[in-house]
Amino acid sequence: MIDAMDKAAGLSPDDAVFGARRFRPEFVEGAELCRLSVLAPKTDQGLPPVLRLALARRMAALNKDQVLVEGYDAELASLGPTPAQLTLAHGDTDLEEPLATIARHTDLVTMTPSKAARSDIERLELAGLTNPQIVALSELIAFVNFQTRVAAGLRLLRSA
Repeated sequence: MIDAMDKAAGLSPDDAVFGARRFRPEFVEGAELCRLSVLAPKTDQGLPPVLRLALARRMAALNKDQVLVEGYDAELASLGPTPAQLTLAHGDTDLEEPLATIARHTDLVTMTPSKAARSDIERLELAGLTNPQIVALSELIAFVNFQTRVAAGLRLLRSA
Protein backbone atom coordinates (compact mmCIF):
# COMPACT_ATOMS: atom_id res chain seq x y z
CA MET A 1 0.00 0.00 0.00
CA ILE A 2 1.24 3.49 -0.85
CA ASP A 3 0.94 5.89 2.08
CA ALA A 4 1.04 9.69 2.21
CA MET A 5 4.80 9.72 2.84
CA ASP A 6 5.37 7.60 -0.28
CA LYS A 7 3.23 10.03 -2.27
CA ALA A 8 5.08 13.04 -0.87
CA ALA A 9 8.41 11.45 -1.81
CA GLY A 10 7.21 10.28 -5.23
CA LEU A 11 7.78 6.61 -4.38
CA SER A 12 6.12 3.67 -6.09
CA PRO A 13 6.22 -0.04 -5.19
CA ASP A 14 8.94 -0.71 -7.75
CA ASP A 15 11.34 1.83 -6.13
CA ALA A 16 14.12 0.43 -3.95
CA VAL A 17 13.45 3.17 -1.37
CA PHE A 18 9.79 2.12 -1.20
CA GLY A 19 10.95 -1.40 -0.34
CA ALA A 20 13.52 -0.15 2.13
CA ARG A 21 10.82 1.73 4.04
CA ARG A 22 8.97 -1.57 4.45
CA PHE A 23 11.90 -3.12 6.35
CA ARG A 24 10.43 -1.20 9.29
CA PRO A 25 6.67 -1.47 8.70
CA GLU A 26 5.97 -0.07 12.16
CA PHE A 27 7.57 3.23 11.07
CA VAL A 28 5.49 3.34 7.89
CA GLU A 29 2.31 2.58 9.79
CA GLY A 30 3.22 4.89 12.66
CA ALA A 31 3.86 7.86 10.37
CA GLU A 32 0.53 7.34 8.62
CA LEU A 33 -1.38 6.97 11.89
CA CYS A 34 0.31 10.11 13.19
CA ARG A 35 -0.66 12.00 10.02
CA LEU A 36 -4.27 10.95 10.42
CA SER A 37 -4.32 11.80 14.12
CA VAL A 38 -3.03 15.35 13.63
CA LEU A 39 -4.95 16.22 10.45
CA ALA A 40 -8.30 14.55 11.12
CA PRO A 41 -8.47 13.38 14.72
CA LYS A 42 -11.55 11.75 16.20
CA THR A 43 -11.70 14.62 18.68
CA ASP A 44 -10.47 17.81 17.04
CA GLN A 45 -10.23 19.90 20.26
CA GLY A 46 -11.91 22.80 18.45
CA LEU A 47 -9.25 22.84 15.70
CA PRO A 48 -11.25 21.40 12.78
CA PRO A 49 -9.59 19.45 9.96
CA VAL A 50 -10.00 22.34 7.52
CA LEU A 51 -7.98 24.61 9.83
CA ARG A 52 -5.39 21.90 10.37
CA LEU A 53 -5.00 21.41 6.61
CA ALA A 54 -4.70 25.16 6.08
CA LEU A 55 -1.88 25.23 8.61
CA ALA A 56 -0.25 22.14 7.09
CA ARG A 57 -0.32 23.78 3.67
CA ARG A 58 1.19 26.94 5.16
CA MET A 59 4.05 24.95 6.72
CA ALA A 60 4.68 22.98 3.53
CA ALA A 61 5.02 26.30 1.68
CA LEU A 62 7.35 27.70 4.35
CA ASN A 63 9.47 24.58 3.90
CA LYS A 64 9.37 25.07 0.11
CA ASP A 65 7.93 21.60 -0.47
CA GLN A 66 5.84 22.00 -3.61
CA VAL A 67 4.70 18.37 -3.65
CA LEU A 68 3.24 18.68 -0.16
CA VAL A 69 1.78 22.11 -0.97
CA GLU A 70 -0.09 20.61 -3.92
CA GLY A 71 -1.28 17.66 -1.85
CA TYR A 72 -2.51 19.88 0.94
CA ASP A 73 -4.15 22.22 -1.58
CA ALA A 74 -6.18 19.30 -2.93
CA GLU A 75 -7.18 18.08 0.53
CA LEU A 76 -8.04 21.59 1.64
CA ALA A 77 -10.17 22.29 -1.45
CA SER A 78 -12.21 19.15 -0.77
CA LEU A 79 -13.29 20.60 2.60
CA GLY A 80 -14.50 23.96 1.28
CA PRO A 81 -12.29 26.35 3.25
CA THR A 82 -13.45 29.84 4.13
CA PRO A 83 -11.66 32.85 2.64
CA ALA A 84 -9.90 33.38 6.00
CA GLN A 85 -8.69 29.77 6.03
CA LEU A 86 -7.37 30.14 2.48
CA THR A 87 -5.62 33.36 3.47
CA LEU A 88 -4.03 31.50 6.37
CA ALA A 89 -3.05 28.58 4.13
CA HIS A 90 -1.36 30.85 1.61
CA GLY A 91 0.93 32.42 4.19
CA ASP A 92 -0.72 35.79 4.64
CA THR A 93 -0.31 37.48 8.00
CA ASP A 94 -3.19 39.96 7.84
CA LEU A 95 -5.56 37.74 9.80
CA GLU A 96 -8.13 38.17 12.53
CA GLU A 97 -7.62 36.63 15.94
CA PRO A 98 -7.08 33.91 16.89
CA LEU A 99 -5.80 32.98 13.40
CA ALA A 100 -3.16 35.73 13.48
CA THR A 101 -1.62 34.36 16.66
CA ILE A 102 -1.89 30.76 15.47
CA ALA A 103 -0.19 31.71 12.18
CA ARG A 104 2.57 33.62 13.96
CA HIS A 105 3.25 30.70 16.27
CA THR A 106 3.19 28.17 13.43
CA ASP A 107 5.62 30.26 11.38
CA LEU A 108 7.92 30.80 14.34
CA VAL A 109 8.18 27.14 15.25
CA THR A 110 8.51 26.09 11.61
CA MET A 111 11.19 28.59 10.63
CA THR A 112 13.06 29.39 13.84
CA PRO A 113 12.11 26.88 16.53
CA SER A 114 15.03 27.86 18.74
CA LYS A 115 13.45 31.28 19.19
CA ALA A 116 10.19 29.89 20.59
CA ALA A 117 9.68 30.72 24.25
CA ARG A 118 7.12 30.38 27.03
CA SER A 119 5.80 33.82 26.06
CA ASP A 120 4.75 32.36 22.68
CA ILE A 121 2.57 29.80 24.44
CA GLU A 122 1.17 32.58 26.61
CA ARG A 123 0.20 34.48 23.43
CA LEU A 124 -1.75 31.44 22.29
CA GLU A 125 -3.52 31.36 25.65
CA LEU A 126 -4.31 35.09 25.42
CA ALA A 127 -5.74 34.49 21.93
CA GLY A 128 -8.18 32.05 23.54
CA LEU A 129 -6.60 28.67 22.87
CA THR A 130 -7.05 26.04 25.55
CA ASN A 131 -4.27 23.74 26.74
CA PRO A 132 -5.61 20.81 24.64
CA GLN A 133 -5.73 23.09 21.58
CA ILE A 134 -2.14 24.23 22.17
CA VAL A 135 -1.03 20.61 22.47
CA ALA A 136 -2.94 19.69 19.28
CA LEU A 137 -1.39 22.65 17.44
CA SER A 138 2.07 21.64 18.66
CA GLU A 139 1.53 18.07 17.47
CA LEU A 140 0.44 19.33 14.05
CA ILE A 141 3.44 21.63 13.72
CA ALA A 142 5.80 18.84 14.76
CA PHE A 143 4.31 16.33 12.35
CA VAL A 144 4.22 18.53 9.23
CA ASN A 145 7.79 19.67 9.78
CA PHE A 146 8.82 16.03 10.31
CA GLN A 147 6.94 15.08 7.14
CA THR A 148 8.71 17.69 5.02
CA ARG A 149 12.12 16.53 6.20
CA VAL A 150 11.43 12.83 5.75
CA ALA A 151 9.91 13.40 2.29
CA ALA A 152 12.96 15.47 1.27
CA GLY A 153 15.29 12.75 2.53
CA LEU A 154 13.39 10.01 0.72
CA ARG A 155 13.48 12.04 -2.49
CA LEU A 156 17.25 12.37 -2.13
CA LEU A 157 17.63 8.64 -1.58
CA ARG A 158 15.44 7.93 -4.59
CA SER A 159 17.50 10.21 -6.83
CA ALA A 160 20.83 8.66 -5.76
